[in-house]
Amino acid sequence: MKNSDIKEIQLLLSTPKKIAIIPHRGPDGDAMGSTLALYHFLLKSKHHPVIISPNEFPEFLAWLPGSESVLIYEKDKDNTTKILQDAELIFTLDFNALHRVGDMENILQTLTAPFIMIDHHQKPDDYAKYTYSDTSFGSTCEMIYNFIGFLGQHDLIDKTIATCIYTGILTDSGSFKYPKTTGTTHRVVADLIDLGVENYNIPNLLFDNHSYNRLQLLGRSLQNLKVMPEHHTSYTTLTQEELDTFHYVKGDTEGIVNYGLSIKGIIFTAMFIENKDEEMIKISFRSQGEFDVNQFARDHFNGGGHINAAGGRSDLSMIETIKKFENLVTKL
Repeated sequence: MKNSDIKEIQLLLSTPKKIAIIPHRGPDGDAMGSTLALYHFLLKSKHHPVIISPNEFPEFLAWLPGSESVLIYEKDKDNTTKILQDAELIFTLDFNALHRVGDMENILQTLTAPFIMIDHHQKPDDYAKYTYSDTSFGSTCEMIYNFIGFLGQHDLIDKTIATCIYTGILTDSGSFKYPKTTGTTHRVVADLIDLGVENYNIPNLLFDNHSYNRLQLLGRSLQNLKVMPEHHTSYTTLTQEELDTFHYVKGDTEGIVNYGLSIKGIIFTAMFIENKDEEMIKISFRSQGEFDVNQFARDHFNGGGHINAAGGRSDLSMIETIKKFENLVTKL
């Protein structure tokens, strides 16, 4: 981040401000961890922050400190719109294009308060006055740790803030196994643990606290798993009927896509989830090595993300979407 931008942000934050903090639609561990970490930091700095999520966040993140204070735009559009209009400063975290917030985009485009973007995805848009964008980081939470340091206020990071940051690093690094997990990442994590983070307990809260229905849904998705061995590709599907059968709640499909990469010889996998309410197929892509699923998602499924992890969508039926995907894979 440019020194001139840091100095201007320090000046902006030198007096109490009404501040809105926004994650992307369908927030994951990194989005919620970074927004809550920043929220607690700004509270300690005597500001008046409010987190407004475009939609509900997964139940398995509800233990994060401060999550009960998060407002949901889809559930209270009038109140959250007024808060956004009254905000003197707006942070957007873990996304870099306004379409990632869904219907909230229309409101955000009308606001005159300065935006600060902190994000690690590729090809950022230019809506923010201040941009901290760096694709070398494995998580936005690690960047929040740095951002607080840029402001000269690392001493304000306590156990609560550290817990939020740790959660985002843990989830977006695939429990520290993805390539962008660097030595610096581990040094940051060591500092967070020294501040009291319960690193022995957080993985249990995130990954081992499943409902019976969630495990049944996982079983069905594994039954649906298909392999295209000659193309080193796998994919699985879940229809709306299957989601309903196993009483799906938000977060139940988190991480399931990764099972497709555990098959010997597979370097590219996808998961297709039907959403009849939104009349779309939500898609998750994962890869190993140099295959760029970010570009694949951008080129073919109105999405994007990282080289090895991306998302997209299809407005076709499930059958038509799978046919399109298989045809694309055979041409790669």
